[in-house]
Amino acid sequence: MADEVTAHQPRSSKTKSSQPYSPEEFPSIEEGKQTSANGVLEALGYEPELVRNRSTLQVAFMSFVLAAIPYGLATTFTYPLVGGGPVNIIWGWLAVSLITLCVAASLGEITSVYPTAGGVYYQTFMLSPPSYRRIASWICGWSYVVGNITITLAVNLGSTLFLISCINVFESAPGVGIFQAETYQIFLIFIAVTLLANAISAFGNKWLPYLDTFAIFWTLAGTLAIVICVLAIAKEGRHDAEYVFTRFEPQSGWPAGWSFCIGLLQAAYSTSSTGMVICMCEEVQQPSTQVPKAIVGTVILNTLAGFLFLIPLVFVLPDTKVLAALESGQPVPSIIKSAVGNPVGSFLLLLPLIVLSLFCVIGCTTAVSRSIWAFARDGGIPGSIWWKQVNKDGVPFNAMMLGMIVEILLGFIYFGSTTAFNAFTGVGVITLTVSYACPIVVSLAGGRRHIKNGQFDLGTLGLVCNIVALAWSILVIPLFCMPSSIPVAANTVNYAPVVFVAFILIASGWYWVWGYEKYVGPPTMEDEVLSSD
Repeated sequence: MADEVTAHQPRSSKTKSSQPYSPEEFPSIEEGKQTSANGVLEALGYEPELVRNRSTLQVAFMSFVLAAIPYGLATTFTYPLVGGGPVNIIWGWLAVSLITLCVAASLGEITSVYPTAGGVYYQTFMLSPPSYRRIASWICGWSYVVGNITITLAVNLGSTLFLISCINVFESAPGVGIFQAETYQIFLIFIAVTLLANAISAFGNKWLPYLDTFAIFWTLAGTLAIVICVLAIAKEGRHDAEYVFTRFEPQSGWPAGWSFCIGLLQAAYSTSSTGMVICMCEEVQQPSTQVPKAIVGTVILNTLAGFLFLIPLVFVLPDTKVLAALESGQPVPSIIKSAVGNPVGSFLLLLPLIVLSLFCVIGCTTAVSRSIWAFARDGGIPGSIWWKQVNKDGVPFNAMMLGMIVEILLGFIYFGSTTAFNAFTGVGVITLTVSYACPIVVSLAGGRRHIKNGQFDLGTLGLVCNIVALAWSILVIPLFCMPSSIPVAANTVNYAPVVFVAFILIASGWYWVWGYEKYVGPPTMEDEVLSSD
């Protein structure tokens, strides 16, 4: 499809040309440390609008909070439990963490060259040949926005279900929790969580870096408390190392190998936020170096934190068949209660995870607003004129409200299916993975020439990381569209394909109705813009 664009609306006061620059024309931006972050942004074609209030550590902390290890692992613990038991839990986490490290390294290389809030869709546009750069960036942009929204929705709903399960460590009768929440009650709590997160993100923007910093220490203290207590008390005894590291107990009904793969959704969900922090590039002081380091460093930190949390739980794991059959779908509160043997003590140990879930919801809400705002800034979303506005506090408030409304509307699906959480989790992982793959594949196809212009060139190792990341992307789409167990019943069907296809139809329809004629992609510039900075 011919895709030459002859008209363009500039995004800044500088003069722009009608053609995007090639990576080879970009070396002066990243030479040394003479160019300011805002100068780089202006050279990329944008006026600075957000507040740069985050250091390297603070953006790394936000990335950690977005993954929210161990909370993310706790709310999806049932997937590897059914998929294969201890082996799936431990080795599945290691496998996906190594793959995610490759994804992080690949994105880090590209982000060091193109440090904008547009993130992966901007990168995809700039790296793609003129013949298909618009459609490629459109697909990537919609995947990224949808991924941010659905992952945040999954976190909000998951936090709600986890909170209720934690409350139910207190029982009114043996095996009966004190809060048997009706569907409408679950939905109302979900609404409350969503509104609270948006309020904090919207009106406490300048305090968010400090909140992320506090979350790191809170998480460390809470995880250590859980580890020490469950191993020291272990009311129902401890398994040996052979059980923890070699016991394979698939309960999904799928063939053993595929069952193991299905169980990887826990780890994939917990690490799916890897590239979400790229949308914060315009709120850090040196994004070309800070963000790549934060992306990669956080994956390493998350991997270690995940093992610290998972291994002790597997040592005290109760009957896996009983855990898999829990109506709540949240086995971690039951595991901790069986190990501690006391509801009060169990709830106190779970409290750090409950608070961490709120930190995660706030972080994801912030990322959603930035991703919508950045894509709207380039005209990729209907009604972009409203969603690209930034308020006086440097917050894209309108974009945040749009994200919140979409999340609440999608939340109504829970009334029709209590497995909606599974669908949102699956769609979030799929769409974010697709969005991460887009710039990686066009970078690889172009010979990775642009990487030399950044400050995070991994050379041959980067090439290997690209191949691993793309192989994982190809597996993810069919894998997480599958039901987690067979035979499929009404309450176990996976609605991820339905939600995924719905978004594809919406994005495709809007492209042919509007985008094909009017979407021109990110801004472009002339060489003198670079030299003038």
